[in-house]
Amino acid sequence: MALASMCFVSAQLSNDSIHFNRTSFPTDFIFGTASAAYMIEGATNIDGRGPSTWDTFIKNHPEKIADSPDAKNADVACDFYHRYKVERNIQQEDVQLLKTIGVDSFKFSISWSRVLPKGKVSGGVNSQGVKFYNDLINELLSNGIKPLVFLMHNDPPQALEDEYDGPLSTNFVNDFQDYADFCFKTFGDRVKLWATMNEPISISINGYSTSTFPPGRCSSYVPNCTAAGNSATEPYIVGHNLLLAHGAAVKVYKDKYQPYQKGKIGVTTYSTWMEPKYNTSSSREATSRYIDFVFGWFVHPVIFGDYPERIKSVLGNRLPKFTEAQSKLVKGSLDFLGISYYSAGYAENLASANGVNVTFWTDVHAKTTSTGFIQPEGLRKLLLYIKEKYNNPVVYITENGIGDPDLKDITKDSGRIKYYYLNLLSLSKSIKEGANVKAHYSWSFLDSFEWDTSYFLKNGITFVDFKDNLKRHLKDSSYWFKKFLLK
Repeated sequence: MALASMCFVSAQLSNDSIHFNRTSFPTDFIFGTASAAYMIEGATNIDGRGPSTWDTFIKNHPEKIADSPDAKNADVACDFYHRYKVERNIQQEDVQLLKTIGVDSFKFSISWSRVLPKGKVSGGVNSQGVKFYNDLINELLSNGIKPLVFLMHNDPPQALEDEYDGPLSTNFVNDFQDYADFCFKTFGDRVKLWATMNEPISISINGYSTSTFPPGRCSSYVPNCTAAGNSATEPYIVGHNLLLAHGAAVKVYKDKYQPYQKGKIGVTTYSTWMEPKYNTSSSREATSRYIDFVFGWFVHPVIFGDYPERIKSVLGNRLPKFTEAQSKLVKGSLDFLGISYYSAGYAENLASANGVNVTFWTDVHAKTTSTGFIQPEGLRKLLLYIKEKYNNPVVYITENGIGDPDLKDITKDSGRIKYYYLNLLSLSKSIKEGANVKAHYSWSFLDSFEWDTSYFLKNGITFVDFKDNLKRHLKDSSYWFKKFLLK
């Protein structure tokens, strides 16, 4: 679709849409697009990279990954490792595509096991992995694009899993801190936006309750459980250790590097918005319970230094307690709060089986009903909720997007254009109402490996043709963003 026609698409969405563009936002507002190392890089078995837990999980449990005509693993993925800049006559060079779209920033994550194959500095540094990220950072900056770098996005090193069960052990906290220290020292002279980890709930629940993510631990009653575990306790132990790892990394940055590197650091949590399905006290309570368990579980500690009272009341001694020193470590451990937002829904009360709380979702005791992906008013309500409940922290929306159905022409994604237009309009309204939002990153830059759903869910604003040498084609949504971002 031509650039000129993009304006007409958006004009059909609202009478005043032609006047809605980046000038509708504060001048320092950051517009970007996002990715994650394991989802796009490929090159999993070359240049000294060690395996992550995802490499092992897919190898040992391919039945956990959806069959896809494109692939069932991320060994190659989008081959971003080889295609981020022009080499070997490759025409679709990814950083140049980012520049074409006109984004201010690119969110990517570092593969921990690519730079530290054994998970520890003492285990040896992989110079080729360090060179890759140095070159990527330099390429982005030379094209006027600020990197937002996540230290971990669901893919801790397998070596730490083998040694002491990864984040299930408190040993993970010190190793993550050391890894973070290494990254700040190595890349922090140029990286000014950091996040410790993306959606710790994903590892905690999917890895230790439902077994759909590595290491696949769960209770025996969970269908297709692949490893012994305890779905009633382990997710909360892992979540606790991830919070402590985050706090430890932030302390290192603020104590050793921030005074002269002058960067900012935060953490991203999964978020959705819920409304009571019925106008009853039980539905309202279920809604609050859901928001506390899914959102407040990780946000409350980094703002206030402890878990929400509702979670503590429901879980009792299954929830680890913060010591005074731990509470001090995590409280206020952020310069910005990152959120991933996709959709909204309704919640109603759901009685637990036999009155016994055994897994995360029965702990929540809420049944949710999706209202569809295009639910922009939920984003506004979530941001105003954060403003009121959590003292209006600086917020970066580090993921926001929608997956494609099977389209005949995958580049004609008018539904995605509508989604982004309405969500950005809702975001603009929330800022006018006082929400302290400073950045928006579309999810995602490329169609990529989407964890256990493989390559079915096409979230990218750039089409990757897996049947034709991974050629990139900007979708109509990319051209819409290009028009939107023109100053």
